[in-house]
Amino acid sequence: MTTEKPTIRRRRGIYLLPNLFTTGALFAGFYAITSAIGGRYETAVISIFVAMILDGLDGRVARLTNTQSEFGAQYDSLSDMLSFGVAPALVMYLFAFSTLGKVGLFAAFVHTAGGALRLARFNTQLHTADKRYFQGLPSPAAAAIPAGFIWICIEYNYDMAIFKYVALLLIISSGLLMVSNFRYSSFKEIDFKGKVPFIVAITVMLGIAFVMAQPQTMLFLLFLAYAISGPVVTLIMRRRKWQARKS
Repeated sequence: MTTEKPTIRRRRGIYLLPNLFTTGALFAGFYAITSAIGGRYETAVISIFVAMILDGLDGRVARLTNTQSEFGAQYDSLSDMLSFGVAPALVMYLFAFSTLGKVGLFAAFVHTAGGALRLARFNTQLHTADKRYFQGLPSPAAAAIPAGFIWICIEYNYDMAIFKYVALLLIISSGLLMVSNFRYSSFKEIDFKGKVPFIVAITVMLGIAFVMAQPQTMLFLLFLAYAISGPVVTLIMRRRKWQARKS
């Protein structure tokens, strides 16, 4: 006599908590676009930075609560595409490139296309890439460069008739760096749970104080330095490999 094995029904659905943060990042990117269309550029760039914070939290929350899923990963990529690919390009176009015609349109599209290609490559290399490094500039950092530049221009009333070509260079560079082979530190090797010397805590507090005092300037300079670090780190690593082979 054979007994039938009970069928196990798998629960269908999605994890709510991490996807709430992803939805928040998606809304922040959407709000940045609508704010720029309404001429509220400062609100638009702040929304992009808010999207960056929420995007950084959703992955950490998923790992802490053990709620990672393939759906969450794909949803996060779609949110990143809007918030860090489309939103900064469109905000920059409306803010600085509307008088440049097709040149401005092309520059904004380079950033958008770079973001799409960067995310597609990241998804295909998710399980094989070196976790210590990102290949190409991460899209949130790439979005922070034009967003920070716009914020500085608004804060100090810079004439965009003069600085629009600087903006042109920044938005094209950010798009190309996303699809480059330069290696950027992921900072995943840092142990946030471990103990650190007291001087490190003081340094972190001072750093936060500097950023809060002048967020427009400091955020732009920090992410610009991170963007430059990719070519520098890659060249240093290649030089070390070349010297090792030579010796």
